[in-house]
Amino acid sequence: MSGAGLAAESGGARAWRWLREHAVNIVAVAVVLYLLVPIAVIFVFSFNDPAGRYNYTWVGFTFSHWSNAFGISDLTEALLTSLKLALLATLISTAIGTMMAIALVRHQFVGRRLSNFLIVIPMATPEVVMGAALLSFFLLVGTPSLGFQTLLIAHVMFCISFVVVVVRSRLIGFDRSLEEAAKDLGAGPIATFRLVTLPLILPGIFGGAMLAFALSIDDFVISNFNSGTTVTFPLYIFGAAQRGIPVEVYCIAMVLFFTTVGAMGFTTWQQRRAEKMAAVRPDQESAAPMPDPVAA
Repeated sequence: MSGAGLAAESGGARAWRWLREHAVNIVAVAVVLYLLVPIAVIFVFSFNDPAGRYNYTWVGFTFSHWSNAFGISDLTEALLTSLKLALLATLISTAIGTMMAIALVRHQFVGRRLSNFLIVIPMATPEVVMGAALLSFFLLVGTPSLGFQTLLIAHVMFCISFVVVVVRSRLIGFDRSLEEAAKDLGAGPIATFRLVTLPLILPGIFGGAMLAFALSIDDFVISNFNSGTTVTFPLYIFGAAQRGIPVEVYCIAMVLFFTTVGAMGFTTWQQRRAEKMAAVRPDQESAAPMPDPVAA
């Protein structure tokens, strides 16, 4: 074989080796780009100045839509409805879900295994099935009218499962010796929960709350079945898509996206900080000098 052939073969072998070593990184970058490209397109076109109703082609750069993002009254009303609905659903589902997670992890009772199974059902059920089932339930019990109340009940129902799963995973990895140490020092059950348990599981609670908020404000299918005349932000976008989505929708969507990302980043930081503090405590206790029995 000639020298050129050997050089080509060695070059091809090096390229193949590099590809094998970096295959995982290449796939990871491709997946991240696949997820971020649609968001980047929305961000770029939020500065577009379309000539007509449809914002599909780039015409020119402008800040006018950002400066007047809340200028459309129907859009602003739909956004406020979604925010109010998401906040209430988050508060209720977080409170109920946290108590359910504590009961499932800390206590033994009849039907505990069945409860663990039932918690997963809303997460695994298709939204079309759940939305239709809730609509049938509201009609069966004779609900006067569909609206904000039925939306709140529906959102709380599917948000609870996600809160339970997140908080339960946090409780499973919880070091119970910290609670026992607090009780040995004279703390009662309420004081132990308030001073020891709650601060350590708070990142999990906050993470479950953020997940519930994101799911609630983003929901369309279940809301479409049970909204009645109430219009949420996703329902407004669906209706506007048939006649041309205003550019202001792009601006508000980006504000919600960056707010959610920032909140999730803060939650992740708090969780890692709590994990580091929990890991440092045993090291400090083991490094503490033991009392001299002779001196004692």
